[in-house]
Amino acid sequence: MILLINPAVPPNSPWGPPKLLPPLGLAYVAASLEQAGFHVEILDNYLYRESPEQIAMLVKEKKPKIVGISCNSVNYKECIKIARAIKDHEPSCKIIVGGPHPSCSPESILEHEEIDYAIIGEGERATVDLVKHVLKENENKSTLNIPGVAYKYRGEIHKNQPMPIENLDSIPFPARHLLKMDKYDREIEYLDVKPADIMSVIRGCPYNCKFCETKKIWGYKCRAFSPSRIISEIEYLMENYGSRGIYFIGDNFTIFRDKTLKLCRLLVDRKINIEWACDTRVDLISEELLVEMKKAGCKTIWFGVESGSPRVLERLNKGVTLHQIKRAFRICRKVGIRTACSFMIGTPYEKLEDIEASFRLAKELDPDWCQFNIYIGCPGSELYEEIIDKGLYDQIDGFITYVRTNDFDYNRLLEIQKKLMKNFYNSPKRVIQGMRRKLLRFLKSI
Repeated sequence: MILLINPAVPPNSPWGPPKLLPPLGLAYVAASLEQAGFHVEILDNYLYRESPEQIAMLVKEKKPKIVGISCNSVNYKECIKIARAIKDHEPSCKIIVGGPHPSCSPESILEHEEIDYAIIGEGERATVDLVKHVLKENENKSTLNIPGVAYKYRGEIHKNQPMPIENLDSIPFPARHLLKMDKYDREIEYLDVKPADIMSVIRGCPYNCKFCETKKIWGYKCRAFSPSRIISEIEYLMENYGSRGIYFIGDNFTIFRDKTLKLCRLLVDRKINIEWACDTRVDLISEELLVEMKKAGCKTIWFGVESGSPRVLERLNKGVTLHQIKRAFRICRKVGIRTACSFMIGTPYEKLEDIEASFRLAKELDPDWCQFNIYIGCPGSELYEEIIDKGLYDQIDGFITYVRTNDFDYNRLLEIQKKLMKNFYNSPKRVIQGMRRKLLRFLKSI
């Protein structure tokens, strides 16, 4: 048996308490292992909040030959504690760590003696190949050349470069049957129906935003599931879990225009009654495309605007202009698709007047939802390396950096964020909008 673990988010997470969503990455890996003939179980500790010692007791009871742990830079410390507790009780159990953090910094994972292997990049194929290798008798690391696997051999760390999965349709549906789906937050604020679920349909990013580490995980080349495969998974969710809404997570949903149009037309032709929302860039939409998306059930589009300051947008290498941002929101309003957006405050390049420019732009765009997120540096991005090299941080917690400039530190940013959110939402118009959405969601649920 193979046990896959999703560590809990620490209580002091800079992003606050997480929304309880299924760990799709782990579920994809589990499904691929099942397809290869292995018995797999998932422990999503987001739900259970078991201590490392309690998890170790579970491992001792179930005696899996391999434990896989998902790790990002926020739960890094928790991941190490879990691995250490497991090895203390079951030294023969092999521990594999995958996820965003080992993809960006495998050395910081493998420097811990409790961890045997790290997965770099996509986990499905690499994990299956690694598990097959580990379970062979007379395991020999000197011949380990699996793409996307990092390991220790004779005191040195070896890294095999990942090989992106070109045909995403070859990956089975996420193993949601291994999760307690009824315990998750199956309500998406951008949709009027529930239950609603998340789907991941695109990987990779060809853009070069300095603050983003996505490319270290998925690569530069953008790849997508086929429209027919997406339709099949939507139907599966509707039939097996009663899904009435879908949020397509992933920053570049509309990057392949023809595939997006085909998906929309399939939804219409098959009369699939589903509401959905997606994420994309402001320079990847057109009025023609949005009209088709609206017909197919798209209710909301989320955009990462990041800043209202042209200077900051340029320094972040976002690759969009204020004109493009305003045009995207104008088209959405014309077509009748709601908008959600996020601004990033607290990057090393910002001054207080830049943050004020972001707030002015937010008011001008008038989105249905708006977030002002404090930038927290994580390994893997160009901006993170610059912050470390130049000492532009207020504090470091593990690998997480909190930026400091002449204009603000982290505590000051918390005050600014609170004020921005209050000023944006504290109006009669916003209160009425929120009440209407809640009423509509209630009426659609009965």
